[in-house]
Amino acid sequence: MKQVLKYREIEGKSTGFWILLGGLGALIALALGAVLYMEHEGHYVTGMTNQIVWGMPHVFAIFLIVTASGILNPASIGTVFGKTLYKPLGRLSALLAISMLVGGLMILVLDLGHPDRLIIAMTYYNFKSIFAWNIILYNGFLAVVAIYIWLMMERKMNKYYPAAGFIAFIWRLILTTGTGSIFGFLVARQAYDAALLAPMFVIMSFAYGLAVFILVLMAAYAWTKRPLGDAVLFRLKNLLGVFIASVLYFVAVYHLTNLYAAENNGVEHFILMDGGIYTKLFWIVQILIGSLLPLAMVYHPTIGKSRPAIATAAALVIIGGFAQLYVLLIGGQAYPLEMFPGYEVTSSFFDGQVSSYSPSIWEITLGVGGIATALLMVTIAVRVLKFLPVTLEDAVVDPHAAKTD
Repeated sequence: MKQVLKYREIEGKSTGFWILLGGLGALIALALGAVLYMEHEGHYVTGMTNQIVWGMPHVFAIFLIVTASGILNPASIGTVFGKTLYKPLGRLSALLAISMLVGGLMILVLDLGHPDRLIIAMTYYNFKSIFAWNIILYNGFLAVVAIYIWLMMERKMNKYYPAAGFIAFIWRLILTTGTGSIFGFLVARQAYDAALLAPMFVIMSFAYGLAVFILVLMAAYAWTKRPLGDAVLFRLKNLLGVFIASVLYFVAVYHLTNLYAAENNGVEHFILMDGGIYTKLFWIVQILIGSLLPLAMVYHPTIGKSRPAIATAAALVIIGGFAQLYVLLIGGQAYPLEMFPGYEVTSSFFDGQVSSYSPSIWEITLGVGGIATALLMVTIAVRVLKFLPVTLEDAVVDPHAAKTD
């Protein structure tokens, strides 16, 4: 007989809980200090230049924004596709989606130098710019998912939450397409300007989001001593394997397509062969450590059933994701635009030269602060509201699996 699913706030009285809150708060305080320093001294204290205008903060921000979309997958699978095993995960999934997006947007806003300029961006729209559309998509995503959570948690309104879940599902696909299109529409860089980047960002969001979700879920249930059955966890890690393989497929198609076009041979040679740190990050961190290794781990008949191994695989996917965005975002800027193919271009503005970039501690601190903000929001939310089921043991979420065991 299937047990009734109950949600409850975490107690939040342990020493570990307060240490977690204090640690996240300290990281946020350091990030705000870094912002003040960069604003006071100017952006020259960062590693960014006139050639590398998107640096490490943007890698963190885009990772969080893309993750926000993908981390909604467990909720969407339960609501839109009717998979009952995923329905208990819906509230946490939606909460993480909002918190990740807020953390990512915080980094972007604070990196502007003058955060007050955001008011101009939000009140004067240039609809020929993908950035203007993204402001609408980000704000709309926050509103749609917030309503989705309310409809899930308010029993009298439960009958409406499938409709809200469907809207949230469509909206986040459009949102991630918009984020990928920032690069896909940008013709001023050889590594960008590819329509494939939009769907590739969508599938990247699935992998990053699920990896983060698995880690947060395992940590939350381990630290609160709540049961987490194998049925949920193994289903999630198998799905993660599918997403990792899908990202690898899109990456392969992206590079093969670029290699086919003669105008992009230079940048492909740069990324894949002699790009220094970018080539090493691509092959060693993104492909080997961040894709092939976790893929083998989650599908290994023995290792794939080990919880530490599943957590490790999820962490490796996140590390690989950062490497992928670093190579795409910064490596793409470092390689010079071929303005006149077949000719050599030089100028006092470093045209035709490969640009260098070294992230400063201030940029990294700001990025880490964005992650800390997202996690702090989740920690406080699960303390004051009923986001987490009391138990996710197999008998509750999948009685059939429990009987089989």
